[in-house]
Amino acid sequence: MILIQYTIQKYENEEELLEKLQNILPEKDIYRSLDTLIGTQRVRRIGPEILQNNESHTELPELPDHLKEILEKI
Repeated sequence: MILIQYTIQKYENEEELLEKLQNILPEKDIYRSLDTLIGTQRVRRIGPEILQNNESHTELPELPDHLKEILEKI
């Protein structure tokens, strides 16, 4: 999925994206990954054929100090 996200950054047009990735991944896997990325809001559709990474959604929020200790213990 990371590969697909980086490919989306380079080729926003879905048709062009599929064309570039078909040499690397089976078409079924490409569509499955796209559906997963869209479902988890890491990628969004802008228009009928344009895909875009939803970078504002995928950034991790700043971890509050009181949760840092809990995270370190896990």
